[in-house]
Amino acid sequence: MAGHAPALSSSTVELDGFNSKFAPSPALSAAAGTIVFTTLGRSRYAFDIFALPLNHLALSSSSSPELRLTDGISVNYNGNFAPSSDALLFVSERNGSHNLYLSPIPKLPTSRRRQALELELEDDSPSPPPTPLLPWSDPAALRDRPTLTRDGSRLIYVSTALPASAPRRSWAAVYSTRIPHSPAHAPRRLTPPGVADFSPAVSPSGDWTATASPGADGWAGEVQDLRTDLYVFRTSDGSRRALLVEDAGWPCWADDATLFFHRRDADGWYGVYRANIDLSHDAPSSTSVERITPPGFHAFTPAASPGAPGLLAVATRRPGSDYRHIEVIDLTSGTYFEVTRPVAPRAHHFNPFVSPDGARVGYHRCRGSGNGGSPPLLLESIRSPAPDAFSLFRIDGSYPSFSPDGKRIAFVGLPGLYVVNSDGSGGRKKIFSGNAFPTSWDWKRKGVIYTSVGPDFASESTEVDVVAVTLGDSSSSSSQVSIKKLTVGGKNNAFPSPSPDGKWLVFRSGRSGHKNLYIMDAEDGEAGGIRRLTDGPWSDTMCNWSPDGEWIAFASDRHNPGGGSFSIYVVHPNGTGLRRVVHSADAGRTNHPWFSPDSKSLVFTSDLAAVSAEPISNPHHYQPYGEIFTINIDGSGLRRLTHNSFEDGTPAWTPYFVQPRDVSETLQASGMCAFEDCYWLDIDAQPEDHGLGYAHGNKIGC
Repeated sequence: MAGHAPALSSSTVELDGFNSKFAPSPALSAAAGTIVFTTLGRSRYAFDIFALPLNHLALSSSSSPELRLTDGISVNYNGNFAPSSDALLFVSERNGSHNLYLSPIPKLPTSRRRQALELELEDDSPSPPPTPLLPWSDPAALRDRPTLTRDGSRLIYVSTALPASAPRRSWAAVYSTRIPHSPAHAPRRLTPPGVADFSPAVSPSGDWTATASPGADGWAGEVQDLRTDLYVFRTSDGSRRALLVEDAGWPCWADDATLFFHRRDADGWYGVYRANIDLSHDAPSSTSVERITPPGFHAFTPAASPGAPGLLAVATRRPGSDYRHIEVIDLTSGTYFEVTRPVAPRAHHFNPFVSPDGARVGYHRCRGSGNGGSPPLLLESIRSPAPDAFSLFRIDGSYPSFSPDGKRIAFVGLPGLYVVNSDGSGGRKKIFSGNAFPTSWDWKRKGVIYTSVGPDFASESTEVDVVAVTLGDSSSSSSQVSIKKLTVGGKNNAFPSPSPDGKWLVFRSGRSGHKNLYIMDAEDGEAGGIRRLTDGPWSDTMCNWSPDGEWIAFASDRHNPGGGSFSIYVVHPNGTGLRRVVHSADAGRTNHPWFSPDSKSLVFTSDLAAVSAEPISNPHHYQPYGEIFTINIDGSGLRRLTHNSFEDGTPAWTPYFVQPRDVSETLQASGMCAFEDCYWLDIDAQPEDHGLGYAHGNKIGC
């Protein structure tokens, strides 16, 4: 189909109704089934919360008695001590959703030591399970950064329960609820409407809460250090909210007159600062700000406690080290004490917190393979917002797709192409060792998977070709696999998707100097015929053919070529009917569309909900704003499926319902904690634009 694609029609559907709440779970319909997606690195986190006694800091000895405070089930992180110092609050993703938990902290056992002493009582009686602090209710929102007020009567936390009023605005807000929770007392939102708050910290008196917020301007697309300022407000009702310090994040209180926070300087180094504040007037204010840590290494996510005056815990990344560690600073002498490097030198340690009595410093890290706990998951069941309609899974891989009968899933490991039974039986099987992306199955020819082979996230002229991979009878080894190249010339040919009759294959190619869509013969490739579907000086990519054959969905920046923004469009295979389905503001990113089984909806990934936490508090994510959504192809019925502060992407949808249960897998010890720290903390390796992270912008437009 030579010639130019039609112009955007007057029937273009803009995104509206964004602030509508989650729709009630629909009855099982033709659109039911299973959705699977990926989250960068998340399957390997295996986070647990650990603590070390502060009185051991002067000992540079690996025999320091590290105590594991959480039970090894699922992923546990962002801990905080209760006011009494004898209990732990933390976030856990057990049961397929975020919730906040309270768990007792035992006295440190004296009878034995090991690298990580598991949570156990001195009499060796079984530890009680952690207590969920909030009810399981729709929507399955993120709950994060829990703190109890001094009297223990109220829980302060972050939640994404309520949608923002516009696209690309964060749903993260600070809430307060009574403990124990009562249905008669709903949580109270302390964050003003139209504003997002991150990283709340409650003052030692419990009277004030400090938070990092972008204010009324909102999120500007940052993927590294957020453009936030410090605000303070009354913990009781959110009143007397005032701006304290500009260009600051992650506040913590030493006392009701002193706040610490982190900030990134003009040279790219994170540093920790101290602000002296005056809360005695109607408008709280800061009276002075001074830098505590010098440039030349990163120091961030500070933690202080009135029980440990003059001490400050920070996470650091020092030059020459590939790992973030926890250190404690003696503010009087300026001495730095290593906390975690002597105990676990080759592990990343995140987000320190200090007990109110000053006895312990806590943090979370990957528990590793020697400390028990839940096994790594190949398929993790995620709580679906519509459990009667579809199940929802995270897979330990990228670009998954279901076979036509729903019995198998193909996915890639970047590198490597794998196949696994959709119930997880038999484990993953590698069928190709090279770099492949993405995957789709032929509707008619059994065992045929289409993918593209070559470098991912590359320019238009890069040698990438579409191939058909035919599995053997058992697909048990790569020796039973045949591979046929379908494209010619290698000009970044990728994202193949077959027509439901099995005759044609739509794909994107950079052969014209721009990434546009083409349709070729599914069995013989270009040799069997090829025609052009779209034509223009923009990028059309990530295409998917609807099961009814009527539509092809794709991501494109045609509304602002080269600007880094992508929207989702649909077009008929004959090139007519082009329209935009979903648009996440002029600078937004909406990608990886996949049709529902009835062809009436799309599942996709987007920055529609912005970010939900400060990116520095997590491992590396290129796009920490990525969440999974569905929408009807007429632009109505937007629904958010995932809530987290990670990078979700590359969803796929099958009509077959996979029972919502976790599927574990066996990994080598080196694979269990195989995730990276934030790339931009390596100053030498940072791209030029280390402020907004757009140097990685071609990631989304691969």
